[in-house]
Amino acid sequence: MSLVAASAPQTFLRSRLVLNWLGVVPFLLFATLFLLLPTMNIVVGAFRNADGALTLDNIVALFTPSIRAAFWISIRLSLVTAVLGCLIGFAIAAAIVFGRMPAWVRDSVLTFSGVASNFAGVPLSFAFIATLGRLGLVTILMRDWLGVNLYGTGFNLISFAGLCLTYLYFQIPLMILIITPALEGLKKEWREAAQILGATDLQYWRMVALPVLWPSLLGTMALLFANSFGAVATAIALTGSALSIVPIILFAQIRGDVLNDPHLGYAVAFGMIVLTGLANLVYVVLRTRAERWVK
Repeated sequence: MSLVAASAPQTFLRSRLVLNWLGVVPFLLFATLFLLLPTMNIVVGAFRNADGALTLDNIVALFTPSIRAAFWISIRLSLVTAVLGCLIGFAIAAAIVFGRMPAWVRDSVLTFSGVASNFAGVPLSFAFIATLGRLGLVTILMRDWLGVNLYGTGFNLISFAGLCLTYLYFQIPLMILIITPALEGLKKEWREAAQILGATDLQYWRMVALPVLWPSLLGTMALLFANSFGAVATAIALTGSALSIVPIILFAQIRGDVLNDPHLGYAVAFGMIVLTGLANLVYVVLRTRAERWVK
């Protein structure tokens, strides 16, 4: 009887472990089919030619002037939107956390951020064209009510600046969602101790809060960089082929009628994977460091 009684808990634990793994199976299957296998196919295709033989020509082609320029534009675009997204998003998050605003303001901002951070692609491009295009609502209102010709000032939505502005629509909300828990994790005791020692608010932020938040800020900036660098549908829908950035070059090589070289497209995608992977690795490492302080 004792053996039966002792084996019963072990049987229950094994059954529970099997059920837990069964619950994870859909995620593992989804990740394998739509993430791991396509990524492996891209990596292998980047080192093969049209005949299936191994080659480094596709990787060497990444350093041609046109592709190198596309990567440089994409890196600049990602850096600008990451930095501006961090600065503006941090200011908004600090306002709703420390600004003593009503609870409904905080909840509304976080709810909108959750929606806007995932609003991209063709709908986002159409929204900006309908708002800030040559015949957009804001453009017409500024012309008729204020006498300001927005496009006469040199602004163009289908440009580097216009794409930056469009990307900020989802970069800023993503920053708010990520940095708000970090701001809420700052202990009140730290501010109280700084005030007791005679520190001003500026000294508290410079010597206590920002050093603690620095890993979170840098990590989030790396994540925003990767998020911007990998955005494809928004750039294609907004600018078409007017702006030569990496996602558009990739689309032209994979699906284009003129520049149709799938294996070069795989190499371009491989370069994007490397850059976004490094950015995400930086985010994970810095996020882990930041969580030590919050705990």
